Amino acid sequence: MDNSVDREWSSVTLEGLPAVARDIIGLADQERVWLLEGPMGAGKTTFIKAICAELGVLDVVNSPTFSLVNEYLTEAGDTVYHFDFYRMEDPREAQEIGVEEYFDSGSICLLEWPSKIEPFLPDSYLTISLEPTGATTRRIVCSHYE
Repeated sequence: MDNSVDREWSSVTLEGLPAVARDIIGLADQERVWLLEGPMGAGKTTFIKAICAELGVLDVVNSPTFSLVNEYLTEAGDTVYHFDFYRMEDPREAQEIGVEEYFDSGSICLLEWPSKIEPFLPDSYLTISLEPTGATTRRIVCSHYE
């Protein structure tokens, strides 16, 4: 699988997340599956909230840790799916909820802990890596995989 780093941001603060989210939305082009990677506490859910705000999501954005997936509606009537696979024991659980159908839906799918479902990831996706660089700063790298 080839990957290319599309963009990198360093020393991103909470206040800087909306601008980075806008940039990534622009970089994503037609890519609909976005993998958010980083250690526990890196800010994946917080960044997903920023992305959803920039996409015009009308719903309250919370981590779907126990339900695996949350569905959000945007002002434009589009759907955004937010997955959190952290507590998943077996990748087949993702298959049982129809994760591949979500990926094929044409809607943006935001995935936390995507390594837990690696066998079911599509051939092409965007990866957003978050790495803490200080108490309140993050390094964010956006890469496209195909």
